[in-house]
Amino acid sequence: MQWILGICGVLIAVVAALGAWRFMDVRAERAVAAALHDTQPANPPLFDAAMLDGLPEPAQRYFRFAIAPGTPLFTVADITMEGRLSLGSADNPNWMEMRAKQVLGGPDGFLWQPTLSVGGLPMMGSDAALRGTSWTRFWLAGLLPIVRAGDNADHARSAFGRYVGEAAFWTPAALLPGEGVAWQPVGEDSAQVTLSAFGMKQSVELHVDARGAPTRIVFPRWSDANLQEQFQIQPFGGDLSNYRTFQGFTVPTVVHAGNFYGTPNYFPFYQVRVTSVAYPQPARS
Repeated sequence: MQWILGICGVLIAVVAALGAWRFMDVRAERAVAAALHDTQPANPPLFDAAMLDGLPEPAQRYFRFAIAPGTPLFTVADITMEGRLSLGSADNPNWMEMRAKQVLGGPDGFLWQPTLSVGGLPMMGSDAALRGTSWTRFWLAGLLPIVRAGDNADHARSAFGRYVGEAAFWTPAALLPGEGVAWQPVGEDSAQVTLSAFGMKQSVELHVDARGAPTRIVFPRWSDANLQEQFQIQPFGGDLSNYRTFQGFTVPTVVHAGNFYGTPNYFPFYQVRVTSVAYPQPARS
């Protein structure tokens, strides 16, 4: 009987420790979301085409499509999405159905919180970055930690590439001319934006159609998503479509993206449809 009680005591202690660990992750996620929302400008300027003077023509075309005249230039967005995610390969994708919510607030960071199905069990957690720090943390059924990564310079640099790329189509006001933002011409229908912040720099090439709608992005990303599982610069990108307008911002709601974009090894492992975008008013007065 004593050994049974002992095993039960150990199990209770383990469950309690895992519960406390999970609580700490959730608290950290809430702190990142709050910090990003706090960066939302309280009284942002209103969009005016005069702000685009000196930009490459494709960039001007893009901003005129993406932001309606007079729109308050909010730089933080709350996004919900659904779709599928693969941790496999093109030959064996093992697709996981996904629903997620995200706070995107460049240049400060992002918080992505998906729920996926793995073998019939839910997997939940977050990818997050905030001012030069970042993490990937996932739990199976909310009980067992199965992925823990981040808290290092390589992970932060990779995360920075992700949210600069996403800013190019979901938070266009964050990439208007200003401190740390530089635009350069590339082609007749493309331009490159470079964002510098927190000791990091990321360039993204944005392609637009005749209207200025962003149709694809491609950028050199610091990533270990390769056969060697070693961090290196490699092309990342995606195709954008199905535009909808939210609070004066017209953004793509379908995104298919992946590593090695533009090469034979490209596999769009991330395929989502955005269901809502909101640019929240700041909570502070």
